[in-house]
Amino acid sequence: MTREEKSIAIENLTAQLAGTNIIYVSDISGLNAETTSNLRRACFKAGIKLEVVKNTLLAKAMEASANDYGDLPTVLTGNSAIFISDVANAPGKIIKDFRKKSDKPVLKGAYINSEVYIGDNQLDALATIKSKEELIGEIIGLLQSPAQRIISALQNKFAGSEEGAE
Repeated sequence: MTREEKSIAIENLTAQLAGTNIIYVSDISGLNAETTSNLRRACFKAGIKLEVVKNTLLAKAMEASANDYGDLPTVLTGNSAIFISDVANAPGKIIKDFRKKSDKPVLKGAYINSEVYIGDNQLDALATIKSKEELIGEIIGLLQSPAQRIISALQNKFAGSEEGAE
């Protein structure tokens, strides 16, 4: 790869990093062609971009980015692939699902909304992070709950008073 090609690759990676707040870095080496194809297909269906990257280029892109990736560049050893997503827990769920059948992908680290997670031991926590939509749904449910109880109590009271009037 020439210097110009490397420079273009770094610019492209920097642009991708700037466009998202959710990045998982993993090791998918050793997966056979069929499993890799299934992983790519699952990522595509979930709206996740999966890309194998050169560690040095990704490290330089992280350095050039406005985001603070903290210690995340330290995990850039061996083979690396990045999962870029709009939903915080989606890559974690896919990785966890694939780990039921294989020991790969191995999570190296993740950057989620300015938080850095290092190590495969973070996978369970990352897979259960609630998405923005899930949190909003829970809040709406909590706000509706008291109103629903009041309406139900009033309906029961009126139903009981109508029966007594007969």
